[in-house]
Amino acid sequence: MIKRFPITDKERRELKRLADRPDSQIDYSDAPERKPRASEIQVGRFYRPIKQLVSLRVDADVLHWFRGRGKKYQTYMNEVLRREMQTNERQQ
Repeated sequence: MIKRFPITDKERRELKRLADRPDSQIDYSDAPERKPRASEIQVGRFYRPIKQLVSLRVDADVLHWFRGRGKKYQTYMNEVLRREMQTNERQQ
């Protein structure tokens, strides 16, 4: 858990000064440029993928097992598929 403390007037002025600075004056030389791996992306924190309605045929016993997890079984199915996707992405 992150503890949040009120910022001081001095900190508020510094943040205002930095926010007013144009992007062209920001030095990115010490920031490495790279794309995050799928496993590093925190879905739902800043980005929510678009949901797409699909028709999917699965074996009856598989569906029964997922439905046994409760009302949000479709969300759980999506989580299982995402984990599999991320695992296989790392293996490539």
